[in-house]
Amino acid sequence: MKTSHILIVDDEATLRQTLARILQQAGFDVTTAENAEQGIAFLKTSAFDLIFSDLRMPGMAGLEALKYIHAHYPNLPVVLFTAQPDINSAVEALRYGATDYLLKPLTPDVIIERTQAILKNQKRENRKREIALQISALQAELATLESDTDAPKTFSAPPEAERYLKRGPIALDLHARRVTLDEEIISLPPTSFDYLLTLMRHSPNVVDFQTLVAEAQGYQAEIREAQELAKWHIHQIRQALEADAPKPGFLINIRGVGYKLVAD
Repeated sequence: MKTSHILIVDDEATLRQTLARILQQAGFDVTTAENAEQGIAFLKTSAFDLIFSDLRMPGMAGLEALKYIHAHYPNLPVVLFTAQPDINSAVEALRYGATDYLLKPLTPDVIIERTQAILKNQKRENRKREIALQISALQAELATLESDTDAPKTFSAPPEAERYLKRGPIALDLHARRVTLDEEIISLPPTSFDYLLTLMRHSPNVVDFQTLVAEAQGYQAEIREAQELAKWHIHQIRQALEADAPKPGFLINIRGVGYKLVAD
């Protein structure tokens, strides 16, 4: 089995080395870079499965590096971390394609758990893309065969019930991972899509913070961390779906408990 290769970008040598040691002891191959410029240089010569990057660094900032990575390596997951969290930088990070946004200090358990969950999800997404390409090739071959024969068509699309999830005016295409509101396509980052999917599956029931993070991101978080992670993604979803985000009509906060989707 191929060992996953992880790139760590951080200007703090102690944190960079500690994070590398934790991941190496967990069985991963690790490369470290002391700034974003060096990290991007490594990307041009080596293949990576995941990137951990500090948000605030001298020279090119983490967000600028994220924009570059997302533009040139759109399927490569990037996790940003910071000791000074704020809602604006979190939302901006998610908008530019960050897979996750973590708070310092990073504990070994959280690092390993998030790494394993992200890589597992990445492997699943890669396999889904492979299958989609195979299906497209088979459909093209089938179309060619049918054009050369009078035999009845045998291919049928997947049942709609297996592909679409709808709540009121909101619909999710689970194959294309696309959101529509009143049939208008809405843009959401991949992880925020999974948060919305979780809320829609439970709707109209309340989903507590930890359950929301576990089902949307695949790992167990402490209550405070889960609350912060959920808040950033809910903010992102509200900006996309709500007519007036400060006065949400779809995504309702149940103070101290979690969130629920009310759409029907």
